[in-house]
Parts: sequence; structure tokens; C-alpha cells
Amino acid sequence: RHMNDSSSLFKFLFGWSFFLCYFFGFFGISFVDADEIMEGQNFESSERSTSSKSKAVHPPAESTPVCTVPSSFEKPSLSKTDLQSKSNEELSNMVLTGQIKDHQLEKLLDHHRAVDVRRLAFDSKLSSVGCGGALTDLPSGPSLDYSRVFGANCEIVVGYVPLPVGMVGPLTLNGQSVYIPMATTEGCLVASTNRGCKAITQGSGATSVILRDGITRAPCVRMNSAKEAAELKLWCEMPANFATLKHAFESTTGFGKLLSVEPTVAGKNVYLRLQCFAGDAMGMNMVSKGSLAVIDLLKSVFPTLVLVALSGNMCTDKKAAATNWIHGRGKSVVVEAIIPQHVVRTTLKTTVQAIVQTNIHKNLIGSAMAGAIGGFNAHAANNVTAVFLATGQDPAQNVESSNCITLLEETEDGDLWICCTMPSIEVGTVGGGTSLPAQSACLKAIGCKGGGVNPGDNAKQLAHVVAAATMAGGLSFFAGLGAEK
Repeated sequence: RHMNDSSSLFKFLFGWSFFLCYFFGFFGISFVDADEIMEGQNFESSERSTSSKSKAVHPPAESTPVCTVPSSFEKPSLSKTDLQSKSNEELSNMVLTGQIKDHQLEKLLDHHRAVDVRRLAFDSKLSSVGCGGALTDLPSGPSLDYSRVFGANCEIVVGYVPLPVGMVGPLTLNGQSVYIPMATTEGCLVASTNRGCKAITQGSGATSVILRDGITRAPCVRMNSAKEAAELKLWCEMPANFATLKHAFESTTGFGKLLSVEPTVAGKNVYLRLQCFAGDAMGMNMVSKGSLAVIDLLKSVFPTLVLVALSGNMCTDKKAAATNWIHGRGKSVVVEAIIPQHVVRTTLKTTVQAIVQTNIHKNLIGSAMAGAIGGFNAHAANNVTAVFLATGQDPAQNVESSNCITLLEETEDGDLWICCTMPSIEVGTVGGGTSLPAQSACLKAIGCKGGGVNPGDNAKQLAHVVAAATMAGGLSFFAGLGAEK
């Protein structure tokens, strides 16, 4: 009797329908085959994805010459005369179709033209993956001499990356004024370091000393037993035998001097950490050639010796390692300065007590709690890398070259004493990127371009400058943190 009127019946049916929909929906029952719809959508999506990916996948590139594979240096079959009359576009198409190998362009064409042709080829490749025109804003000329780059600094060249170079100073270092070029894209780094240079120069100036000078290479060799490995270690440590190793090493170089051999045994493995004085070169090529001569000599004494790797990672190159922090690598440097308290107040805008406390709690305690190896500093890597990039050093060696402990104390007169100890600065003023015009100019600005009057003098000066720049950058940075108090 409650459903006599049509309005009540409509409300009942509507409510019941809503209830059924809610019920089925709650328990995951669908009126439509959603899986079929999803499969259809997934198939379409997959089809689009597969289509997109198929356009983006290119075949492997031709191998460029590898120093350990002599056959990769085969001369191109095409003659230079045949190619001179062709346009860059035609040559680019020949690269894309495999008629010319990419890495042989410099042997067939003028070095600058080779880069232009390669850029066209790569622009075509990049266009096929949706990145066409990416090289438009990458400079390629005319300021870089590619004939000097080829075979020395870079392969498959398409251009160069310009970096801003700032100049800080004067900084009084070991009684002389120096100006320090820094290449960086980090705003405020140069300005802050310049303030540190000003404060140091207003005070005592910086005094820097080289504690050790020797680049290292640690070949890994394997013996038949741990007993044989131990015998090899003991043999190398005998003074008469070291003299034999030294003679073999130094027969490969006119400047290098073998300073020590430190063998470490791990089961059947022996890691021979060879330390070499390398003059004004950073020295990796030099110490590597000498190490091979040492291995050849050891094989004549220990016939079962097998060379596993010329670098066994105990060198240690381009990796954080306690051995560099403790024993040093490259140039081990300590640099110090005294900043009068009135300079701390007027130039650095803080107090001696505040800056000392900031260093203790941040760089010493904070780094210890983090388990840092060689990282007891504010931002040594910033200054090291900026100077490295400006002067043609290997930027990857910033890893160990930035090892640094910074210490600050208040003197009896109330002034600020600051010191940076950096045990593994790896630098050179000849070889590698130091020969490029821009980097050579920066070395000239420092006063240490090329070889020194005495072998090693210029490389040592560069190490002094790196350490002093690091101290100046850290000093200004601490002051900023101390001023926040």
C-alpha cells in the first residue's frame, strides 16, 4: 500500500538501483569488461612505444683507435685528393653511410673541416632521436686549434665548451704576489675566494711548503701461492734489489726517478706501489712506462709472476682512498697564514672566536661523524677543480687532489691562524691539457708555464697556488658561516 503512487515507486526503484551499483562496485564487479579496454589501451601504448623506440635505437658506433689495439690505427683507404672537392654535406653523408669512418676524418681532411663534417653527421643522428639542432649553440671554431687536440686531448671532436675564467688576487704567497685564474660556472666562488686572498694579503701572506713529491702507480701481480707472494715482497724491500728496480725504471725516462717501492700482500696478490718523481709533468704516463719495466725485471727473477693489471687500485688514482690521505700522492703541501683580528672584523665581517668554532664543529666534528676520508674542509674541491680546469689539469684527479684538512686557531695575540694540509695534489705544467692555448695562458698568468729552470719547480709552484687558493676560498666561506652567528 506504500507504493500506490508513482512518485514513491520511482524513489524506491532509484534507491534500489543505486544500492545495487554500490554493492557491485564495492566488491569489484564491473558492468563492462575493463580488462579488455585496458588491454586495448596497453596494446596501443605499447605499439606507440615500440614505434618510438625503434626510431631511437641506432647500431653500434665504429670503434675509435685504442692504444692497446694496434690494428685500430690502420690508415684510411680513401685518398685526401678524392675528398677535397666534395662538400661538407657530401662528406657527412659518406660518414653516415659508412664510406668514411668517423675517427679517420682528421687523417683525411683539415682538422677544422673534420670537426665541421662530424658536426653535420652527428646533427643528423641527433635529429633521428628527436634532438636535432642540439649542437647549434656548441662552439666549434675558430679559437681552438684542433690539430693540437687530435691525438692528444680528445677524440670524436664536435666542438668545445667555453667556461668563464675569473682571476683572483693579488695573493701574497711565499713572499711574492700571485694572481690565480679559476674556471667555473658557480657564482660567488671567485668573488668569495678573492675576499679570502685579500684578507691573507692584508695579514702575513701565505707560506707554503712541499712535504713530498712523487706520483704513484701500483701494479697488481699474482703468484702461485701466498708464500711466493711474501717472498716477492721481501725481495723488493732489500736495498740492493731496490737499486736494481730503480735502474730498470729509470731506463725508460729522462726525468723520472723511482723513489720507493711499497709492496702489499693480499693472499697470492702483491700490489707494488711505485712512487716516482716526475719533474714538471703530472707523471702518470711516465710512472706507467717505468712500472712495466719493473714488472719485466721481476718476471726474470720470479718466473711464475703474472701481471694482472698495471694499475691495481692501490695507486690510488681518481678514487677516494686512505692510502693517498696517509702516504700522499703527487705533491703533499702544507700552507698557512695569520690574519690580524682587525682584518677578520673589517674584511671577513666576523670574529676570530666565531670562525674558529665554526671550523671545529663543521669541518672537524661534522666530517668525523660523516666518516670522511680527507674531507675535513669546507669546499676544497671547488677551488681545486676551478684551478685545474683553468690550467689544463686532469679534472677527474680532483677526487684525491681535494684531500684537505683545514685547521684554525686563535693566537696568543688574538689573531687568526689558518692552515690547510693537502697530501695529494696531482698537477703538472707540461703534457696533457697544459699545451692548449687557453690553459697555457692561465699557467703563464701564474708564472709556471712549461718546464722550470730546475725540473719540477713549475709543477711545485702550481701545487703551492692550488693549496693557497683552497685556503683563501675556505677562509672566506668560514667567515660567511661565522657571520651568521
